[in-house]
Amino acid sequence: MEYTIEELSPVKRKLSITADAKDVDAAIDAAVARYRTSIQIDGFRKGKVPASVVEKRYKDHIYMEARQDMINGQVADTLVQLHLEPVSGIQFTEEAADMVRGSGLSYTVEFEVLPAFDLPAYEGMEVEKDKVVVKDEEVDAVLERIRRDRAELIPVEGEGPATDGQIATISFEAFEDGKPVEDLKTENFDLPLGEGQAMDDFENLVKSVKVGCTGEKDITFPDNFPARNLAGKTLSIKVTVHAIKDRKLPELTDELFKSMGVESVDKMRTSIRESYARSRENTARSAAQKKMLDTMLKGLEFALPESLLDFQERTLIAEMSARMEAQGQKLSDLGKSEEELRKDVRKQAEQLTRMQVLLLAIAHKEGLRVTQPELDNHLYRICLQNGEDFHKVREAYERSGMMSAMRDRLLADKAMEAAYAKASVKEVEPLEELKPTHKVPAAQ
Repeated sequence: MEYTIEELSPVKRKLSITADAKDVDAAIDAAVARYRTSIQIDGFRKGKVPASVVEKRYKDHIYMEARQDMINGQVADTLVQLHLEPVSGIQFTEEAADMVRGSGLSYTVEFEVLPAFDLPAYEGMEVEKDKVVVKDEEVDAVLERIRRDRAELIPVEGEGPATDGQIATISFEAFEDGKPVEDLKTENFDLPLGEGQAMDDFENLVKSVKVGCTGEKDITFPDNFPARNLAGKTLSIKVTVHAIKDRKLPELTDELFKSMGVESVDKMRTSIRESYARSRENTARSAAQKKMLDTMLKGLEFALPESLLDFQERTLIAEMSARMEAQGQKLSDLGKSEEELRKDVRKQAEQLTRMQVLLLAIAHKEGLRVTQPELDNHLYRICLQNGEDFHKVREAYERSGMMSAMRDRLLADKAMEAAYAKASVKEVEPLEELKPTHKVPAAQ
């Protein structure tokens, strides 16, 4: 076998290979041998069919497999000799011809590699990380929400109307041009007032109606309303108030939390504090790593592999589509072509690609690898979370090239952790006070 390598750009290579006749014959013989162990032909015992008979009968399949196996092996071996690691799929630019016994075979492939550049020194790099602070009042606020969630609702005497802090039991329906709006009608719904669970105009309408009475008002939905069929519309809303209730909060006792599977108030306080701390530690660590990356990238100039940039653009557009669908919108609502969408996300995609290239270069320096079990475990967790079949998803990932992209992401994560572990991390007081937005932790 002979080969030549050509540098088409700082990140693109062209590899031309010529396999000699003995390579071709050896690949065919290996494929024939595999077939002999598995096929059954009348008049012969399994595994005893003459090689010439097997090759003649299954020639098309055997030669196709032999060709693919030989090419895959030769390309892989050559890349090892050249110390090259493609960051994208290998593309044929000159397709190999059909195999012929006793004849050589030539073919050409192109692929992208990481650009060559001097890595910035990250060992001992000074990095600031926000100190994790959990205040007592934040823990108290979560405990108060737990009490409110488990409060007993006590009917209020009198006609009202309801005020903020109370709960109104209501029925409502909407009308457009005098006709009822489909799917916008609810009976006997408990609405907490003053907690931002409904539009201000709707709550103001509820707070103007006495018990047993009905009120009506034109309400305009905001342009960014999640239900796109209502966004920007003005509808006539009719509300009937059936009852007004106050919350009777339970005492903050051990018995309250035992019903949630927690031993005591103190145990719940500890659980809330630890949950806050874990969440904030992860956030602070990610922010510190991002600052570290930004510092390393300053002043670095290198070419970006188009395949990595293309993947980042497609990923960003897919994420945009998912966000819009969650809000009842479609990507087509933007009225933009794919090229226009790519242009919109290009700057962000370039920044993400620069980070990825830097991290993959660090991974190479640190000798990091992602093993097949690590890939399988990561993919299994994704399937478990989404309720998908592991084997089907894995097959789809391998067929589409997503497995390689997932390996790169995991490798980049490893590289970030390795670089961060070698940095000089200094904890600093957070610049902004963190507001309590934490959910109640699950019972252990």
